[in-house]
Amino acid sequence: MTSSDTVDRFLQNPYILDLFAGPGGLDVAAHMLDVPSLGIEWDKGACETRYAAGLRTWHADVSAVRRDRFHELPKELNVLAGGPPCQTYSVAGNGAGRKALDKVENLIYALVRDRASDEEIDNQLKELGSDPRTALVLEPLRYAIKALSCPNRDGRPFDVIVLEQVPAVKDLWDVYKNALEMGLPGKDGARFQYKVAKVKTLRTEAYGVPQTRRRAILIARLEKHGTPAVPQPTHHTYNSHKPTQGGPEDEMLVAQALQPELPMGETETPLRPWVPMRDVLKATKQRPKGRQLPFEIVSNYGSGGVSTERGIRTDGQPSFTVTGKVSRNAVRHTNGTLHDEKRMTIPEAGILQTFPPDYPWRGGDQSQQVGNAVPPLFGMHVLAAALALPLPPEEKLRESWPKAGAEDRASLRKEGCGAPDGCGPNCPKPEDQSSPSTSSKASRPRTGASAKRSEK
Repeated sequence: MTSSDTVDRFLQNPYILDLFAGPGGLDVAAHMLDVPSLGIEWDKGACETRYAAGLRTWHADVSAVRRDRFHELPKELNVLAGGPPCQTYSVAGNGAGRKALDKVENLIYALVRDRASDEEIDNQLKELGSDPRTALVLEPLRYAIKALSCPNRDGRPFDVIVLEQVPAVKDLWDVYKNALEMGLPGKDGARFQYKVAKVKTLRTEAYGVPQTRRRAILIARLEKHGTPAVPQPTHHTYNSHKPTQGGPEDEMLVAQALQPELPMGETETPLRPWVPMRDVLKATKQRPKGRQLPFEIVSNYGSGGVSTERGIRTDGQPSFTVTGKVSRNAVRHTNGTLHDEKRMTIPEAGILQTFPPDYPWRGGDQSQQVGNAVPPLFGMHVLAAALALPLPPEEKLRESWPKAGAEDRASLRKEGCGAPDGCGPNCPKPEDQSSPSTSSKASRPRTGASAKRSEK
């Protein structure tokens, strides 16, 4: 049984456009479902990873593509997905987006109800005066509307829209839901209405990810395709106050597993225990040399509201949320002494995110890339629910990843950057992608892998 109540496949040839694509979490999920994808990503390092992984990518500014190159996108794209940068909405961010929520909500309705032009919206965004990243949450909606007026698409809308972000963005996804149900404005007064699942905040460990992480999810389908549902959980959730509850050592679950099978006709599948770190690290055999079980991970973040109190998880528990600072998490023996490999490695962090064990991480700031990505296993559940597809076995994510050879990488780079061996005129300028601590105030804030940060 899958995590979604699937119906007959309604899209014969789904093709995903992934905005703010990062290093490829959602694209890996799509690959596992045999669905092609094209990602747009700002960060050069994340693009290097994507090229090495053989993922089609445009190294570009999402906003610039919408303004100037939308007509160049493949007309067959029919699924729109994305997770706009979240610092201004995140608890960890500066909160500018939360303060501007009412104004952003008004802009969403201006786009949908009042058919405001791009110029009008851009002018109002300038008047907003908040962090420029706040405006990026509008991009998926602006893409969905742009599709209706693009000559290359003959006014054809996206059939499915999938959005994900930190829980703090849930209120905005609710506004999106209302706007999509109201209908997007097409030509000659036409409106294209969507059916939208109830916006929910989902916990990734409830879908087999060996990590506690929460994401606000929106899934929408064109009205003719029927109402979608959010993916149903397959595993128990983790309770940090009762760390064995719902896990493989939960005595009640062990007792239930010994009971006779459910009677014929019973359709509900019992939830499986949440997955501890050690299970996936054992299965993938990707522990660094000298990394022996058991071990503990000491979080880089404070615990219980006290910055100096570091949280601790054992290998028999799910990981903390994998963030862009994951390489700062100390790994130690249960007696408190550090392992020879003192920090969480990039391959380990990728595995805890459910990337394939040999996924080819490349480019700069790989910790940030890993931490910002959608966990592929979670992405599989979300896309399967959105597209009414059956889930493949989870073990597929533990198999060797089909990395691109030199010729394929050059071809992908030529498509994504305009040149087989470097960046072209449509790529973001290097100075705009420098570290926020060293870049000028006038630099465009980074998006995608270089800007999104996961919420604990």
